[in-house]
Amino acid sequence: MRVLLTNDDGVQAPGIAALCRAIERRPGMEVTVSAPERERSAVGHAITLHKPLHAYPVEVAGAKSPAFSVSGTPADSTKIAVLALMAQRPDLVISGINRGANVGADVMYSGTVSAALEATLMDIPAIAVSLGGFEKLDYGPAAEFIADMTEQLARAPLPDAPYLLNVNVPLGPRAEMAGVAVTRLGLRYYDDFIVKREDPRGRPYYWLSGEVRDTEKEPAEPGTDIWALANHLVSITPLRFAFTDEDLRQALEPWAEGLL
Repeated sequence: MRVLLTNDDGVQAPGIAALCRAIERRPGMEVTVSAPERERSAVGHAITLHKPLHAYPVEVAGAKSPAFSVSGTPADSTKIAVLALMAQRPDLVISGINRGANVGADVMYSGTVSAALEATLMDIPAIAVSLGGFEKLDYGPAAEFIADMTEQLARAPLPDAPYLLNVNVPLGPRAEMAGVAVTRLGLRYYDDFIVKREDPRGRPYYWLSGEVRDTEKEPAEPGTDIWALANHLVSITPLRFAFTDEDLRQALEPWAEGLL
């Protein structure tokens, strides 16, 4: 199996290194890494059209697989690897391991998810994987879980069409994980705010920021990715690129007939 690894935390991030080491140790796995040269979190599905992209060979810590540092976005890193850097198309694209969970509406902004989504738009199945925390991070258990999952995908009840699985792994050793749940996207609420400051010349500038609301005051709905992480479960959420609101489309049809 040919596996392409990418991410949005940058090619030298510890998460992608742990994942690369875990997968390349498995028999029959051929791994290539193509990831942004620096952190590109929350860039969504941006691609680079108005300037050239550069891709330079680099080494990933503790790994032996070929790796490339790409000057563009996570989606760029997937696209350039498939179209130019790899001799053969990958059988699977894995994006991660991201620092911090990608649950609920996070997937709309996530570079991690977008790099995987780009693969499905190129007719390649993909996995986006994130670790559910930001402190005292050990990527090893999540990397081993994904390596096991990659080996078992051939026996999974999946459709022929390219799939996208968004995986969030709780912190801690595998022995402490409560199990695996196939979930749907939950609702994760943020309190957004903007901090206004002035530069040395007196011109205003702004920092956009936000904080996740206290989940204990607003418990997650059972069956969602947020609920799974809160209960120390690995969350696997199937995603697809389908934004059409079918109910609204049908409701608008008779109204639209009278517009002209």
